[in-house]
Amino acid sequence: MTHVPNRFPHNDIISLTSQPVRYDLAESVGPDLRLGQLLSGELSHELENLALGYGPTEGHAGLRELIATRHGVGADDVITTVGGMQGLFLMAFVLTEPGAEVVIGRPVFPNARNVLASVGLRVIDLPLHFDDGYRLDVDRLRSLLTARTRLVSLASPQNPSGVALSDAELREVLAAMDEICPEAFLLVDETYREAVHGEAEPRPSVVAQDRRIVSCASFSKCHGAPGIRTGWVITRDAALRAQLLLAKFNMTISNSVVDEAIALRIMRNLDVILEERRRHLAAALARTAAFATAHGQLIEWIRPDAGALCCVRLRPQVFDDAAVARFHRELAARDTRVAPGSWFGDEVRVFRLGFGLLALPELDEALQRVSQALT
Repeated sequence: MTHVPNRFPHNDIISLTSQPVRYDLAESVGPDLRLGQLLSGELSHELENLALGYGPTEGHAGLRELIATRHGVGADDVITTVGGMQGLFLMAFVLTEPGAEVVIGRPVFPNARNVLASVGLRVIDLPLHFDDGYRLDVDRLRSLLTARTRLVSLASPQNPSGVALSDAELREVLAAMDEICPEAFLLVDETYREAVHGEAEPRPSVVAQDRRIVSCASFSKCHGAPGIRTGWVITRDAALRAQLLLAKFNMTISNSVVDEAIALRIMRNLDVILEERRRHLAAALARTAAFATAHGQLIEWIRPDAGALCCVRLRPQVFDDAAVARFHRELAARDTRVAPGSWFGDEVRVFRLGFGLLALPELDEALQRVSQALT
């Protein structure tokens, strides 16, 4: 009888790509870009004449240069990846060795944790709590670090909460690593960093602050192009970069040259694209805040620092376990969905509410349906 190891545990978050609903508040993206928005004469001409051969393993030179500029590093520090997830997997695969440990903040996007366990790393969860505003407990982190720690994995802003690391927290994390695991890397997933709301200024990337910091992100969240499956990983450590590059070559050889051509077009027009998307996120966040205030006796929420997402909690004194299950059934009956906290390793009363995907009239309708399910 055949045997298949269970390396990747099932998580219902896969329903986001396989089971569409009419009013989807479970997604954490903004509105999807349309290819027609990018297909001016210039890009059409480029695609018509694009040779469908292998691209360079490190990624298109012009694309890497534009990514590097927005992160305060050199183009040679950037490797493009097949989505941000390939960058996370490459980091896990390269750093795994017998006895190696990784500490990861949780709740967390489940795939980010699963890839670590799948390659044999010992995964140690650093709990982050709604009651603490999902702020990092550096003393708790320090207690989890050992000489065997090879990686600390955090997201800023976090998924599912949208809460970002403060400068002070980052300094304290690095100080703790200096003391306990000086050979370890700090991976910071910055996928939502530039998805700020309205006129807010995005925080600078942390990757230039220390050679141990590795940044990864993709075109999926801020840029509105998850369909091109393009991301990047940035490291200023030459030895790590060499191994990541070889790992990518052995896995996918290169990115799709078509996807990178589209990504390049997005980066050349990114300020214009982001301005429109940030206005939308600000308006959607304002509606979400008003909704949370209007239902304050039933729910509480954590306002995000950036991103098209936030965490909402059903008040424990109102919702027992049966009432929580009934809430999700009522939503499903209304063709509406939020992302249960269990997807991310959070408490059962918490859910991620994605306010960026829907057009504003649809968001209003979706929030009305959540209101009906609450009551």
